[in-house]
Amino acid sequence: MDASQHAILYITLGCAKNEVDTDRMRSLLNAAGYSEAQDTDEADLVIVNTCSFLASATSESIETTLSLAEDVHDGVREVPIVMCGCVPSRYGDDLPGELPEVAAFVRADEEDGIVAVVDEVLSCERTLPAHVPDVKRTVEGAVAYIKISDGCDRFCSFCAIPYIRGRYRSRSADSILSEVRDLVAGGVRELVLIGQDTGIWGSDFDQDVPGPRTLAQLLQRVAEAVRPERVWVRVLYLQPEGMTDELIATIRDTPEVLPYIDIPVQHCSERVLHAMNRSGSERELEALFARLRREIPGMVIRTTYLVAFPGETPEEHEEMLAFMDREGFDYTSVFAFSCEDGTRAAKMADQIDEDEKLERTQAAVDLAEALGFAATAAHVGEVAEVIVDGIEQADDGPELIGHAWFQAPDSDGAVHLDAAEACVGDILKVEFTDSFCYELIGHVVE
Repeated sequence: MDASQHAILYITLGCAKNEVDTDRMRSLLNAAGYSEAQDTDEADLVIVNTCSFLASATSESIETTLSLAEDVHDGVREVPIVMCGCVPSRYGDDLPGELPEVAAFVRADEEDGIVAVVDEVLSCERTLPAHVPDVKRTVEGAVAYIKISDGCDRFCSFCAIPYIRGRYRSRSADSILSEVRDLVAGGVRELVLIGQDTGIWGSDFDQDVPGPRTLAQLLQRVAEAVRPERVWVRVLYLQPEGMTDELIATIRDTPEVLPYIDIPVQHCSERVLHAMNRSGSERELEALFARLRREIPGMVIRTTYLVAFPGETPEEHEEMLAFMDREGFDYTSVFAFSCEDGTRAAKMADQIDEDEKLERTQAAVDLAEALGFAATAAHVGEVAEVIVDGIEQADDGPELIGHAWFQAPDSDGAVHLDAAEACVGDILKVEFTDSFCYELIGHVVE
């Protein structure tokens, strides 16, 4: 049967990195002749791109897959399921016996071969090899995530990513810059550079590899590539050690690069950080953030606190809360420690009772929200540019939704605009007139 007679439904779970992987698979399958379905009733096959960063994410991935399988059994026709991404990468050998409902499993490093997998599942025969598009993205909208690396070499004691995604691998500058140019030509107005550890991009290149060799140099090349278009460039998932003199200067001096720093500290206690197999101390982190604020005026900071790591004492928890309060982070993601298969932390003594874990997590969330809501409210009265992301249906009719430079897309809240007409991707000058939680109300002034 011809591929053009088949429609595929894509379901993505987890982080923005998975969104990029799904988009790449969609591009390859579109070029191979497959169309896209919007729901299971239209679909001839479902691709579920899974997350396995936490046990809860693994459970959600499996539950979503089983729910799809149940819909299939209750429906008129059978819809094969292909499970991709982190769950097959982590548990691949065990999955066929555990999930007979799934037609095929595709590890994260095998996803570029998705066309052959789908052809086999749907019994599609080709007289010629499937076309491989030059542009392997299908982004529609104002924002695009770009993976600049995959894998991780840190081996934090609580994290399974190195076992799921493998060792750290920087993507070539040429392929990144080619994607940047294609996305901007397609109307994208914000590029978000992501990876497990973006700050060390290029450190694994051979000495004879030409071109940029550090994240700072890459950012400079990206900025050059987007000019003269008005495009924002944002970097996520920096580690404290990655904040080099060169990178700080590049963020400060390159207009296209937003002064938005995402540094997941996880904790401030030197003892806890050492147990996490991370470096740093409260004194070092305070010095880093003081320097960043001094050298990059008006900078916005996002961070992460991993609550109730094994052995974290009540005093260390209070130390971390006090650290958060003193630093006044604009955004803080709070995660409760989760015992992940295969990690050293899962086997550590002094695991914290679930009730105590819940109590500490709630205290951290309450503080993070108080700080974040105050930081959002502080923008009321300011005038800044806002990218239009889309239209939502409100009680009193359609409402334009966008985000400002200090709001990472899909993470930090949004701006609700009073403009009557605008297109996705428009950049408007907006005065912020009110706030609620992480959201802002904006009046278009130009």
